[in-house]
Amino acid sequence: MAETHVLFVEDDDVIREATQLALERVGFTVTAMPDGLQGLESFRSDRPDIALLDVMVPGLDGVSLCRRIRDESTVPVIMLSARADSIDVVLGLEAGADDYVTKPFDGAVLVARIRAVLRRFGHAAGPDGAGPAGTEAECSGALGGVLVFGDLEVDTDGMEVRRAGEQVALTPTEMRLLLEFSSAPGTVLSRDRLLERVWDYGWGGDTRVVDVHVQRLRTKIGQDRIDTVRGFGYKLRG
Repeated sequence: MAETHVLFVEDDDVIREATQLALERVGFTVTAMPDGLQGLESFRSDRPDIALLDVMVPGLDGVSLCRRIRDESTVPVIMLSARADSIDVVLGLEAGADDYVTKPFDGAVLVARIRAVLRRFGHAAGPDGAGPAGTEAECSGALGGVLVFGDLEVDTDGMEVRRAGEQVALTPTEMRLLLEFSSAPGTVLSRDRLLERVWDYGWGGDTRVVDVHVQRLRTKIGQDRIDTVRGFGYKLRG
């Protein structure tokens, strides 16, 4: 099985070199770049399996780089931010990132988060991680077939979504989120449950990840399709 290829964009020489060594030590192939422009060039030429992008890099900042990557690919993206409360976290998620890790980070935690994202996307998770996941429908427990919610059609076998007959382009994380809602229409799903089921968090996580992804999903399938239940979570209208 081919090794997982990681694109790592970080301008701090010490962090870049130490992190590259840590990831290579557990079996990942790493291409490390010091700025966003070189990162974009490497992404286009190497087509990595996952991208780790520091928010504050020169040339092309991490958020802008994430947008450029998302315009061309659904490859998983993890943002690295120096502050947990930074607006950069939300901006990165809104730009299309699938997750984020706060700096300074423990190498083992970063590896675990990478493997969790790769499992969601069906990639190999490295030599010590789980192998490829099942289909998205299997992971989320959705029934096979086409599920219909008003003008929204969710094909859980073909992994396609249509709204009013037009195909809707979703990232794998957005698809998993929609499948989770589709498996229990009308049922309120808590943010913690969504973090566990969609993001594979067996531990606590930042619920902003859920909130931003729900908002991104709403813009694609309709703002009124997913209701917010204050103090509890979200539900898909049946």
